[in-house]
Amino acid sequence: MLNIGILGCGRIGAVHAGSISRIDGARVSAVSDAIPAAAQTLAEKTGAPVRDSAALIDSAEVDAVVIGTPTDTHYGLIHAAAKAGKAIFCEKPIDMSADRIRDCMSAVAAAGVPFMTAFNRRFDPNFAHLHTRLTAGDIGAAEIVTILSRDPSPPPVSYIKSSGGIFRDMMIHDLDMARFLLGEEPVTVFAVGSALVDAEIGAAGDADTAAVTLTTASGKICQISNSRRATYGYDQRIEVHGAAGMLRAANVQEHTIEVATAAGFATAPAQHFFLERYESAYLAEMEHFVEALRTGNPPSPGIVDGLRAQVLADAATRSWASGQPVKIPLD
Repeated sequence: MLNIGILGCGRIGAVHAGSISRIDGARVSAVSDAIPAAAQTLAEKTGAPVRDSAALIDSAEVDAVVIGTPTDTHYGLIHAAAKAGKAIFCEKPIDMSADRIRDCMSAVAAAGVPFMTAFNRRFDPNFAHLHTRLTAGDIGAAEIVTILSRDPSPPPVSYIKSSGGIFRDMMIHDLDMARFLLGEEPVTVFAVGSALVDAEIGAAGDADTAAVTLTTASGKICQISNSRRATYGYDQRIEVHGAAGMLRAANVQEHTIEVATAAGFATAPAQHFFLERYESAYLAEMEHFVEALRTGNPPSPGIVDGLRAQVLADAATRSWASGQPVKIPLD
């Protein structure tokens, strides 16, 4: 039995605990949260005891930890877990600072513990199938990747102020997906952004509407657009155009019923938000993590992938601020 401790019992911690409960040979063995009520609620759902973070990490009843706490706590928890010899599953971003992520990489490497960065979209069944068809050569070499990601509504400005900005908070998932689909590292990024949804977001120094163009050394292009507003649901689409054709993953809708009348054809809205849209992806990524620990294979995406996505997000933020393309460091 693989014993997994949950650090952070909020929305995402509860999602991961639910996934673990569905995996044979794995269980939640302890939970921890700075808010006692949140820890107690998840403890009651899982049957696991509540521990403070240090006791959970040091416990002999914990083989691996899931880090779903606020980003500014990740650094210390990663170092403590690595020192204790625990396998680590960490939510994105690993840290807001690429240099601090490099410090975490050194700690993880020195301890020799497995580390997985939770970029769940790689595990979405449709996106994963698109990637499989792409790598199989179904459309030849990829030339242009287009990624669209739009939230149904913006988060509160109080969240925006501590989020690191739209490129680090929201687009980081798409930047990782760009690397996943391009098959090579982008070398330049050009970003634009505006506050069109909520003026308070602009006043807080962030954008709620943004786009980037990434270019690789061989000339492949990726276009990403983000918006904090989509009146029709959670908009998540990907298109890859290649030398011999095109692959497309459309939105996942609430249901598949189509109504046809004299007024035209009507279909269901896109699923409302990420918890519904990526439910199967959350389960699949946790299954991958557990299987990697069982087999001794390194989980993927790893800590380097977390660093590379953060470097891209940082570069996009600098490009938006300067209005100029930014070269992306590859170390």
